[in-house]
Formats: sequence, structure tokens, C-alpha cells
Amino acid sequence: MEAKTAKDSRTIMTDMVLPGETNPINNLFGGELLARMDRAAGISARRHSRRIVVTASVNHVAFNRAIPLGSVVTVDAKVSRAFKSSMEIYIDVWIEDRESGVKSKANEAIYTFVAVDETGRPVRVPELIPETKIEIERYEGALRRKQLSLVLAGKMKPDDATELKALFE
Repeated sequence: MEAKTAKDSRTIMTDMVLPGETNPINNLFGGELLARMDRAAGISARRHSRRIVVTASVNHVAFNRAIPLGSVVTVDAKVSRAFKSSMEIYIDVWIEDRESGVKSKANEAIYTFVAVDETGRPVRVPELIPETKIEIERYEGALRRKQLSLVLAGKMKPDDATELKALFE
């Protein structure tokens, strides 16, 4: 299985916030943004693995800025690391200023997807080769994030989380 780069999985989805997608103060519902991010991350994971993929977890979501009605929203997703059958997908959410066209980062998230066969059994995925500085940073942090999730879920003993422990030594 040939390794791939993050740019091979990059998925960009751009859409406008419509009235039916907003809360009483005319900002995009958080759940609507989560769904958009899930779709983009799923496409990204499928591009990397070329298999059926399922959402395993939403590891992190930061709603840093409200996204107002009428905003142009861009969800940019890329695989940040591939493990045996799972992939971490890092998602950046951008909003475009209506008048200037300047884009600014509004939110971010990290999802985990698992590649499966037609019966739902996990299957191996290609390795990921990070290329840019930010891809390398996200790649290196992915193992620590995975270990933290496993420790918190009781699926890994804290002493076995070597990458995570190294932060505190």
C-alpha cells in the first residue's frame, strides 16, 4: 500500500449560511457546522483510504467565532495522520468577510474516522507523509491526542502512553 500526502486528501467545501440554519440570534447552529465538518472529514478520509469510512469520534471542536447569517463558510479538511485503520482529520473553518472578501479562521475540529470493509470490519489504510510545517506539527501531535483519548476511555494504561508521558518529563 503506497503512502499518501495530506494534500491528496484535502477537501474544501464552501457554502452560505441560510436562515433555516441559524439560531434565534442569526448565527449558524453549532450542530449544522458539526454536520458540515463531518461530511468534509468523511470525504477526506475516503480520499486517503479509498474505502468506506465511518466517524469514530469527534476529538475536539472549538467554536471560536460565531458564524452569522449570510456568511460564506469554507470547511477545509485534511488527514493529519493515519494509523492502522483509523485516520485523524484536522478541519479548519473559515469565514469570508462580505465586503472585503478577506477570510479569517472561525473554528477548528479534529475528527477520527475508521476505514471498513463491506461488513463493517476495520481495514488497513495507507501511511501519511506530512510535507509542510503545519502538517508535520499536526502529524506529531496526533499520536499524543490518540493516546490521551485511549487513556481517558480506559483502553490504554497511562504508563503505556509514551508520547503523552514525554510531555511531562
